[in-house]
Amino acid sequence: MTPGVRPLIAGNWKMHGTLAEATALAQGVAAGAGGAAELLVCPSFPHLSAVKMAMAGSAIGLGAQDCHAKPKGAHTGDVSAAMLKDVGASHVILGHSERRADHGESDAEVKAKTEAALAEGLTPVVCVGESEAQRLAGEAEAVVAGQLGGSLPEGFARAGGVVAYEPVWAIGTGRTPTEEDVAAMHARIRAELVRAFGPAGEGLRILYGGSVKPGNAKAILALPHVDGALVGGASLVAADFLAIAAAVA
Repeated sequence: MTPGVRPLIAGNWKMHGTLAEATALAQGVAAGAGGAAELLVCPSFPHLSAVKMAMAGSAIGLGAQDCHAKPKGAHTGDVSAAMLKDVGASHVILGHSERRADHGESDAEVKAKTEAALAEGLTPVVCVGESEAQRLAGEAEAVVAGQLGGSLPEGFARAGGVVAYEPVWAIGTGRTPTEEDVAAMHARIRAELVRAFGPAGEGLRILYGGSVKPGNAKAILALPHVDGALVGGASLVAADFLAIAAAVA
């Protein structure tokens, strides 16, 4: 953890669940919420309003999984940051590796989306991470540094933006980097944030994502510069998600 920084545990529900399942999951998380960490859940677009209602009265944040770079227009199938704000979202995940891979999103596109989110007062959670081939080639830190430089706009630190490091090869595979590797990458990310934003970069939260589970959360969250987690599969079970949040020291 970074001293003085409140940890954030965010659940990325991805493309999972019916409306009834999303509502029940949100109610389960809200019923057990508490502790030192800030909680955030990010359901699919159709479920945002229902999840917001299911968590009414709780302090859990509502996030979306993407937004368009434009505020409106002829963009069939896309959703603007203004629309997300209008239904009660406070955060939006941007640049997730699945978006970068499945939709060919470039750093420049992620940066434009991040600027759009900031313009609407949403907190962006910008994802970075290397492939297995890049790690094996010794390029992991350079790749992530390049993604940060290309994806984070000038106002990112001033708005309290969040960075999520997710090694692509660890997402949904059950595999995680060594604790030494996670610590080294988070230290590099911190250095890049400070280089880009000065002292403001010291307090920005850096999340770890990639097969985070109740069994490994405590060790990961205890590492320097790991200020929370972006949780995928384990966030679909309320008890597991809450156990990860409870692992915050």
